[in-house]
Amino acid sequence: MRDHVRAIFEAGVAAADPFEAVTAALQGLSRPTHVIALGKAAPRMAAAVHAQFPGIPSLIVTTDQPVPDLENTQVMIGDHPVPSERSAAAGEAALEWLATIAREHGPKAHVLALISGGGSALCVAPVAGVTLAQKAAVNASLLGAGLDIVRMNIVRQALSRTKGGGLLRAALPAQMTSFVLSDVVGDDPRAVASGPTAGPISDIAEARQIVRDAGLWVDMPVSVQAALSREDHANPTPRAEVRMVGSNALSVRVMSKAAPDARVIDAALEGDVAEAAAQIVTLARSGSGMWLMGGETTVLLRGTGRGGRNQELALRVARALRDLNRPFVFLSGGTDGRDGPTDAAGGIVDNGTWARIGSEAQALLENNDSYAALSRAGDLLRMPATGTNVADLQILWVGAG
Repeated sequence: MRDHVRAIFEAGVAAADPFEAVTAALQGLSRPTHVIALGKAAPRMAAAVHAQFPGIPSLIVTTDQPVPDLENTQVMIGDHPVPSERSAAAGEAALEWLATIAREHGPKAHVLALISGGGSALCVAPVAGVTLAQKAAVNASLLGAGLDIVRMNIVRQALSRTKGGGLLRAALPAQMTSFVLSDVVGDDPRAVASGPTAGPISDIAEARQIVRDAGLWVDMPVSVQAALSREDHANPTPRAEVRMVGSNALSVRVMSKAAPDARVIDAALEGDVAEAAAQIVTLARSGSGMWLMGGETTVLLRGTGRGGRNQELALRVARALRDLNRPFVFLSGGTDGRDGPTDAAGGIVDNGTWARIGSEAQALLENNDSYAALSRAGDLLRMPATGTNVADLQILWVGAG
């Protein structure tokens, strides 16, 4: 059953294949003049465009992963989830590349932007007065506070020249069309990679309030406080065509085709992992069967261990169901093949997981050390980096008593 559950998960991941998604979306689109691809799925998204339009001038900004050798293409590597100097170099390069297109070609240019998850950290350009180190510290604080992706992106956009439509504005007066592979619940293009070609989710005032409500304001650098205290200026982001080419909901639907008797949970699995685990446990104790779901949880860091939201969710479910009198398997995995700063995609647990970890299981959980705990049990979900990202997928199976 563990193998069967994993196969269903892999079907969901395959449904978000960037190459196939972009290939389908290109039908009927005339040849653009330039391509910018941003995010974890950028290489395969760009490869799909080059398969149809060889040699098109392109800029790819992505993670440190294999990138196909595409003619007339520049590649910039950034870091994720915490931006680095490489991310800053990529951000400045992207802004200058688009500005050059605007100067040399004007409204005759048509830029095709390929946007996928991870782009927010891979391509950064802080607002004036804020250093990269300060922006990285803010990003780490937001992650550690357990904020959901939408609230994090509101703050990130307020501190950035690339996010919230920054790349779209840099390309003016060129035309731009965006293909978006969504890694956020609800598929709002303003939230995917912090909306570099779509526009801001909200304004600076809300970003400031989010930081205050999270209890982070007093620890923010003075320059960040100043940037979040400035007045919003009337500089509306121009409208541009945005097409959603892949999403979490689509992957869940494909999983249901691989498991036609399973029940699909329509509501996204969100919020703190402890609350999400409680929802899974309630389902498991309700009877036998299989449930499919997707979403993106958050982790409130209290320890110094290593792991990710999927690993901690799986570990919490394993603890809560260790006394279940029916066999169960629960999988939670990131569709990009990576969960947090680890080499695992998530976890796949069963009735014996907690016992296999041993006497230090509770201490490891309390230290947010889910990676070490699941490694001891042999229950890490490992797979190569997938080249895509449509958030997380979960599968719960409970057998008859």
